[in-house]
Amino acid sequence: MPMTLSGGTGRRLASFIYPSIFVILIILPFQVSTGEEFSPADTYLLDCGAPKSTSLEDGRTFRSDPQSSSFLSTSENVQASTSNISTDAISSVLYLTARIFLDDSTYSFFISQQGWHWLRLYFYPVQHPIYDLTTAVFSVATDAYVLLHDFSVIDPDAIVFKEYLINVTSDRFSISFFPMKNSFAFVNAIEIVTAPNSLISDTSTSISPAGQFTGLSGHALEVKYRLNVGGKAITSVNDTLARTWEPDGAYMKLAAMGKNVSVSPKIIKYNDGTGSSPLIAPSSVYASAVEMADSQVDTPNFNITWELKVDPTFSYLVRLHFCDIVSKSLNDLYFNVYIGGMMGVSSLDLSTLASALDTAYYQDFVINATAVAVGNGTLLVQVGPASGANTGNPNAILNGIEVMKISNSAGSLDGLFAVDGSKIVNMSADSGAGSRRAVAIVGIVLAVGAILMLSAIFTRWQKRPQGWEKRNSFSSWLLPLHVSNTGFGGSHRHLFGSHKSKSGYSGFFSSSLGLGRFFTFAELQEATQNFDEKEVIGVGGFGKVYLGALEDGTKLAVKRGNPQSEQGINEFQTEIQMLSKLRHRHLVSLIGYCDEQSEMILVYEYMSNGPLRDHLYGSNLRHLSWKQRLEICIGAARGLHYLHTGAAQGIIHRDVKTTNILLDENFVAKVADFGLSKAAPSIEQTHVSTAVKGSFGYLDPEYFRRQQLTEKSDVYSFGVVLFEVLCARPALNPALPREQVNLAEWAMQWHRKGLMEKIIDSHLSGTISATSLKKYVEAAEKCLAEYGVDRPSMGDVLWNLEYALQLQEASLQPEPQEDQIPKLISLESNTHKSSEAENSAAASAISDDSGPVLATPPFTQGR
Repeated sequence: MPMTLSGGTGRRLASFIYPSIFVILIILPFQVSTGEEFSPADTYLLDCGAPKSTSLEDGRTFRSDPQSSSFLSTSENVQASTSNISTDAISSVLYLTARIFLDDSTYSFFISQQGWHWLRLYFYPVQHPIYDLTTAVFSVATDAYVLLHDFSVIDPDAIVFKEYLINVTSDRFSISFFPMKNSFAFVNAIEIVTAPNSLISDTSTSISPAGQFTGLSGHALEVKYRLNVGGKAITSVNDTLARTWEPDGAYMKLAAMGKNVSVSPKIIKYNDGTGSSPLIAPSSVYASAVEMADSQVDTPNFNITWELKVDPTFSYLVRLHFCDIVSKSLNDLYFNVYIGGMMGVSSLDLSTLASALDTAYYQDFVINATAVAVGNGTLLVQVGPASGANTGNPNAILNGIEVMKISNSAGSLDGLFAVDGSKIVNMSADSGAGSRRAVAIVGIVLAVGAILMLSAIFTRWQKRPQGWEKRNSFSSWLLPLHVSNTGFGGSHRHLFGSHKSKSGYSGFFSSSLGLGRFFTFAELQEATQNFDEKEVIGVGGFGKVYLGALEDGTKLAVKRGNPQSEQGINEFQTEIQMLSKLRHRHLVSLIGYCDEQSEMILVYEYMSNGPLRDHLYGSNLRHLSWKQRLEICIGAARGLHYLHTGAAQGIIHRDVKTTNILLDENFVAKVADFGLSKAAPSIEQTHVSTAVKGSFGYLDPEYFRRQQLTEKSDVYSFGVVLFEVLCARPALNPALPREQVNLAEWAMQWHRKGLMEKIIDSHLSGTISATSLKKYVEAAEKCLAEYGVDRPSMGDVLWNLEYALQLQEASLQPEPQEDQIPKLISLESNTHKSSEAENSAAASAISDDSGPVLATPPFTQGR
């Protein structure tokens, strides 16, 4: 039954509690029934609103906060209570009463030992005759961290338990409650208890980017999950630090893939060398586990997966607990650990790490918010067999999972909010103002830079030799001239003086590069029927692509930039830089540009048969034959091979996919869309460090994990394209069963079974020779190797695709002669060696059909 308001009901209640209340509690040694004893230096246990102390089954006693004036000095108290609650949790009695705050209020505690402390908050909307606690909206903060912002418990039957780890660095620790305007706050119980400093290390293994994360002690942590994998719930009675461990069953994806195993907790050992102890986790956590279920095959190859919902705007500390309770002897268990779909540990060897069976071991990982966001708020924890292990039985285990949210740069665990004295401020609003100031500063700097550059240009213009205008139609202040100055279907114009650009972002670039023919905006309006929406043939981050036609009937693809899209501007600039250097039969050609009336428009040759994907699935277009598909893949491979090797410095496309491989009227394949392209690493470099960009389903997992880009990233993407061409289905299809969603994984599973022919496009059934299919799939498989060094070069892929085509053609000829089949070049690119004669022959076979590329040596051709 609810209690009525206590004390002074006729007086104003908003000032019932002083802004700071110094609370002194008796510090009690803390012990539990099992495990190592730990005596915290500080123990504050408050049962808020309770008329007397409350004892729990685990031996702890929570003092009543209004029991003594030293706990809560106020002239007015607002309390609520109920007689029962529908939960059998040990702490259920703590939810029977609550204290209600009508104004900003603060508890303050003396801290005798600085370091990590538990902060646990209990919330349940008990009934009150005046205040409906389900309508309460409030924020909670400590001295340095925002814990909850605009928090509420709207479900009248819901109990909410919040658990935090905070590194206290002073002798005073405060908790403040901030009701929203015209609302109030409440809390049922509060714990502040010293935690062992060894519980959280300052450093951890970082996932994406791979390396080491340092500085955990400077952050607050919120415990989101604590799972006893393979076992039952563990309550505070059986945990060394009064923690609760939840069973993992509700979070396990495809439970049939795992099998629960357990042993007696008495046999679990702790090794000082690993840092494990009952303070890290009780023995009952390590005494249960989930291992791989029997898949009824000789070599099982699947991952056991747990799916955990998280806030994708935060980074997380993931602690995994391991104990080999399944092996009969040492050195028999090797497995991989994945966090967020990325490699956490390759070939984890518990025998070496723990030095014995039945011995506890744990490892921490930090995954940043960028990587978490990729998972759309789902954090995956996975274990699976190590593919490269030469000994042991294929198996993988996991005993426990802990996931803790890490406070962000604003010092918050709930949004972009920060503690500013006695209030909470919105940092996103401040950041907006800061951004505007930064933009203004950058604008001033750019203006000064532009003036200096124009001065330099003017000086150079004054000194140009006689006849300069006739010899130079384009300026080249930024990049060397790489494109032929020959006009296309019309006369050629100057960028200086022939037209006026009003574009704030395009004029500078187009006045600096040779981009072929200059089109007036009026010409392109007429060519596209005034940019009629019916003429749109493509849409991207840059804007729209329209089909256009000149007076002579020549068709064009007109890419019109969106000036509001920062991504589009960057992609335009990148594409300009790339295409001004390149000419190749298997790369889409840039014809010209428009740079007036605040427009930035690029004009390309029109590819009448559109993207390759449209001819594979999702349209009513005629299906391609196997020979056509091979020829298209060979053409695309030639284009990519030229990108990687044909310029003075190679180029990595970074977005290879079937929508970026276009087909002309003769079904000749041409690689398109260079907006994400990057210059390849120099001879002295092994990779380019850059933010991850590309398309999911095609993205190189090594590039995703390490943010290190190489030409082999394109090779991986092209491997996905090869399987997409063969199977005629998308690279990712979330509508399919889990094991079929990712094309690359699904195809490799069938390939390992030797049953690849069962998943190929049904329209190809009976038309592919076995030898051609085998060689094609071998090429695709090598492209999808986990590590770039194990993948072939695009040149090697090209050779094998041409070989697959010859095998297909040979199968249609009566009794092909052995000498008619070309010799195969090995896909093992890192061990491939060839003589000068072989190199010459290779160059002859891989004709790049290049056009003139001035100031850049074309790809060597043997003719």
